[in-house]
Amino acid sequence: MPTVPGKPTKPLKAKLTALNDKLRRTGSTLKKLKPTIESVDTIKQRRVARRQASGLHFALADRIDFLNAEHWDRLAAASVFLSRDYLRVLEVHGPDNVQPRYAMAYSTGGQPVAIMLFQRVRITGDRLRKPGPRKLIDKPLARIDEHLLVCGNLLVWGARAYAFAPDADPQLLWHGVGEAMYRLRRADKLLGESDLAMVKDFAGGDHVAKDALRLLGYRHVDTDPDMVLTLKPAWKTWDDYLASLTSSYRSAAKRLEKDCTAAGIVLRVATAAEMHERHAEIQDLYYQVHHAQGLRLASLAPRYLASMADALGPERFVCRVAERDGRLLGFVTTVRDGDTAVGYYVGYDREANAGAPIYLALLQSTITDAIGFGVRRLSLGRTALEPKAKMGCKPEPMACAVRHRVSAFNWITTALTRTASHDEPPERSPFKAAADAPA
Repeated sequence: MPTVPGKPTKPLKAKLTALNDKLRRTGSTLKKLKPTIESVDTIKQRRVARRQASGLHFALADRIDFLNAEHWDRLAAASVFLSRDYLRVLEVHGPDNVQPRYAMAYSTGGQPVAIMLFQRVRITGDRLRKPGPRKLIDKPLARIDEHLLVCGNLLVWGARAYAFAPDADPQLLWHGVGEAMYRLRRADKLLGESDLAMVKDFAGGDHVAKDALRLLGYRHVDTDPDMVLTLKPAWKTWDDYLASLTSSYRSAAKRLEKDCTAAGIVLRVATAAEMHERHAEIQDLYYQVHHAQGLRLASLAPRYLASMADALGPERFVCRVAERDGRLLGFVTTVRDGDTAVGYYVGYDREANAGAPIYLALLQSTITDAIGFGVRRLSLGRTALEPKAKMGCKPEPMACAVRHRVSAFNWITTALTRTASHDEPPERSPFKAAADAPA
């Protein structure tokens, strides 16, 4: 029987169906392969980027006074923690396991476009857990003796260890950060290999930093947020701040003061001279807080804070102490950093704090000091999120980036960053509605 024109025979139809199925399977396979192909291309791009110089020129140094002071100061105004006054204190009274390194990047025209503080950190097992006997892990921890190279400052949080020229390409400068890290790591090889490199900290929403560092093989990880209180222009005194709170939060803030007063505790400002005189007491209070932390990559030296008070002066540094019958029971420090006050280190007697709210009273006293500095913001860091939220602080996301010296081992850092978690700050609204606020 003749076939109908245009209508395939059964054998031909079967072949066409089989061909369609094969094409469909091939297309599906190609879709599955596409991410792999893109991943291979990305790996190639990173490999090229890591082996390509940024085109910037660098000055590297072990001491801040070895660098061109005028060039450094042009960019160091971004943070008091980049000022030479502070960095000299850090060099003399910094942690005993930390060595500072510095880098300045210059454009091809010879203009300074970036300054960076690095820290070479020796990490031993005793810094990775709280003090006390742990027989099961003591032996493996005792064998840990590694070095970490950080673009950052372990003694403060936030983007306070680097500064870029405002008119320069940030992607290029982040490439420069990676290149400076590489050069310093190679230069320090005689002192021991630094297997891990870290950039600490940058804004969690800084996608330029994330993308540029990712191209250099760094894996970014979100950290706990910085809790920041925005100060209102109408706040000229502590009472102005209290008046802006709703009744329940205002009562709670006043109660902290009353409870301390009832316990015979007085909060007052200590001078730099007194901080030197009583540095051993201050250090003991600091250790009571510091040793309760599981991870302690760096510890303050006994005269670090007092020397900061000397170097920065009362216009940039305040220390408040909690005292009873002449005995120090707590302290808190506040540092003026441009238009931000940094609620810095705190220490308190843990036994005395169980009977009176010393820590919380000291914490809220930083608001008084921030108002006194005339700044716009108060940065209180990434611990004790609940009480800081009750004070009116809001979270500002932060992130860091890490990479291993051996590229093949970066899967370890990837796994660690994927499993890293951080606390989510609670939502609190302690302030009156705008219509209810005092004029």
